[in-house]
Amino acid sequence: MLVFFLVSLLASTVGAICGIGGGVIIKPVLDLLHLEGVAAISFLSGCTVLSMSCYSVGKAMLAGERRVSLSTGTPLALGAAVGGLLGSRLFTFVKALFSNPNGVGAVQAVCLALVTAGTLVYTLNKSQIHTITVTSKAACAAVGLALGCMSSFLGIGGGPINLVVMYYFFSMDTKTAAANSLYVIFFGQLVSLVTTLATHSVPPFRPVVLALMVAGGIGGGVLGRALNKKLSSKLVDQLFFVLMAVIIIISMVNAVRYSHT
Repeated sequence: MLVFFLVSLLASTVGAICGIGGGVIIKPVLDLLHLEGVAAISFLSGCTVLSMSCYSVGKAMLAGERRVSLSTGTPLALGAAVGGLLGSRLFTFVKALFSNPNGVGAVQAVCLALVTAGTLVYTLNKSQIHTITVTSKAACAAVGLALGCMSSFLGIGGGPINLVVMYYFFSMDTKTAAANSLYVIFFGQLVSLVTTLATHSVPPFRPVVLALMVAGGIGGGVLGRALNKKLSSKLVDQLFFVLMAVIIIISMVNAVRYSHT
């Protein structure tokens, strides 16, 4: 049982520092350990990310921090919330295509590896890429819709792609991108959870595991927020690079394993 808490704590700490939510680590690691079913891991990962982002966003607002651009972040978050609904339905649809429940796990793993690889390539070359600044609220909502759908389907509650979007479409620096990413993740995960509960599609899970993972998520939010203030943007970027490489490797291992079970 302790492994659930430790994975959630470490993933949420790194997720809070980098602004990737933590689910992008929790989901592939728990898939690799095969301690729960695919659907249960997606649900538990989402709940953990929600608890971490709730703490991080709430604490930042209470502290009067101004890193989150409400004019940009709010349309993004609302779009992500709607996207979360679509992502949940997409997961249910894809899951129904396979007689083996591990089939959807293989699809998730491959998609996560590809998205993360693309993110890594962009991030390594971002100094050479001309960014833009989107101001249209409709365009912000459309971007958020795509992010929310993908995050919900993959069960990662955000992930590295959020940061790329913040870099490219809104010309944000590393720490500002992280803060806005967590703001978007919070709303997307909240709506996704409410939808899952309202449609009675909660997968079987052990309550004690949920409690341990949520505790780890909140603890990671506390630690990550404290460390984010002390680390330079350069160190955050380096941590991000290493993390993405690890995620790609684990995702490919999971894809192979799921496709052969």
